[in-house]
Amino acid sequence: MVWRLLDVEWPDKPYYNMAVEEAVARAVGGGLSPNTLRFWRNDNTIVIGRCQCVSLEVLLPNCLEHGVKVVRRFTGGGAVYHDLENLNYAISFKRPSPIPSDDVSLGFRKVGEAIVLGLGMLGIKAEFVPVNDIQVGGKKISGMAGMLAKNLLFIHGCLLVGSNIEVLSKVLNVPKEKLEAKGAKEVRARVTTVIEEAKRQVSMDEIKLALLRGFEKVFQENFSPGKLTEWEEAEAERLYREKYTTLDWNLGPCTACPGRDKDAEILNLIASRG
Repeated sequence: MVWRLLDVEWPDKPYYNMAVEEAVARAVGGGLSPNTLRFWRNDNTIVIGRCQCVSLEVLLPNCLEHGVKVVRRFTGGGAVYHDLENLNYAISFKRPSPIPSDDVSLGFRKVGEAIVLGLGMLGIKAEFVPVNDIQVGGKKISGMAGMLAKNLLFIHGCLLVGSNIEVLSKVLNVPKEKLEAKGAKEVRARVTTVIEEAKRQVSMDEIKLALLRGFEKVFQENFSPGKLTEWEEAEAERLYREKYTTLDWNLGPCTACPGRDKDAEILNLIASRG
């Protein structure tokens, strides 16, 4: 079966974007859709890992001030900031996958190779840094998260293209100890972007094409442009209503934080704004 390329997004609807992300993964894992690569964007949103505590990872009052939405994804890993100058990529593999032993760590490496190849086509010399980072000159330009289920291997990541690092640094709570461990004193010194490294304006279409070529070369497969199936659309709508727009999901499993009630109040205010 020819692999599918999806270029579908709802930039101003991050809760729906995440519902689509999971619906596609479920469809591929269930054998209803072929292995699928998706490109998409969110506008002005923090996406936190499945098991993270909102209170520890996100500066919620600043999110309210800057109009930043907060949504929890279905994979683990750390919190990331999305805006329209970031490009998200996601690839869903039906198991058994082309990744040896269906290993998530090896999945990060193989997908990382594809991203590195694509960036090379844009004149950017990047490298994959285990466990799940892509760096240029020691600065992070992309990170990944993933999951392994019975019939699915799923990897997705966020590529910084020309992101607003100033907003990112105000809404994400990055401990100084973590920055210092990476040899940096502030978020701005720890990350870089495609535009900075390419030293020119690079369009999203050019980036998507370069990354697609990287995936094709690494996995030796052809991708056919496609669209969401009726099943995926219905499943995305269900997940959007029953999961991604709910306070229980976005607030998360951590019940020990003393500020949980205040966090819930702010998350509700953020969600009410769209």
